[in-house]
Amino acid sequence: MERRDAPLESLLGEAGSVARACHAMAERFHNGGTLVVFGNGGGSTDAQHISVEFVHPVIVGKRALPALSLTADVATMTGIAARVGFDEVFAHQLRHLATRDDIALGLSVDGNCANVLRGFEEARALGMLTIALVGGRTDHGGAIARSTAVDHVLRADSDDPRVVKEVHVTMYHVLWELVHVFLEHPGSLTPEAVS
Repeated sequence: MERRDAPLESLLGEAGSVARACHAMAERFHNGGTLVVFGNGGGSTDAQHISVEFVHPVIVGKRALPALSLTADVATMTGIAARVGFDEVFAHQLRHLATRDDIALGLSVDGNCANVLRGFEEARALGMLTIALVGGRTDHGGAIARSTAVDHVLRADSDDPRVVKEVHVTMYHVLWELVHVFLEHPGSLTPEAVS
């Protein structure tokens, strides 16, 4: 249990960063954007979990929001990987599916997944809002956290992949909740609201 305490305390200390990310997401949804989520391994199942949470809220009365997971279509992913390489599986899909009004949310346990980083770089080129859920105490979120292609970095302060995953689950449920809070109060969707 102790190994979880510091990462969760660290997340609490980042409340302002989380609120800014949620506000930016709510603005994009308010303007008709779609959430596009991606990650590898456990992050791929998290991507699908996040997508369904937004599209089909389990809380009655909450608004459904457009979202899709780039990991849900195995045929597309393996086709891209075979033709242009695994590093391009997310960037290629974003190039053909996303628009500048959309949100790119990528997950990486150590912050060093090359294809997640390439996805963010493509999302940046498209003008999308970019949000990374990363882990890594030693490397401080890796190459993804250091990338200028990422607008908002939310880091689980741990090198234990199990703890990172648990913190990420908490993070994306908080994102979902706060996005809805902002959308339920459209007057809050101004840049000054979270400054």
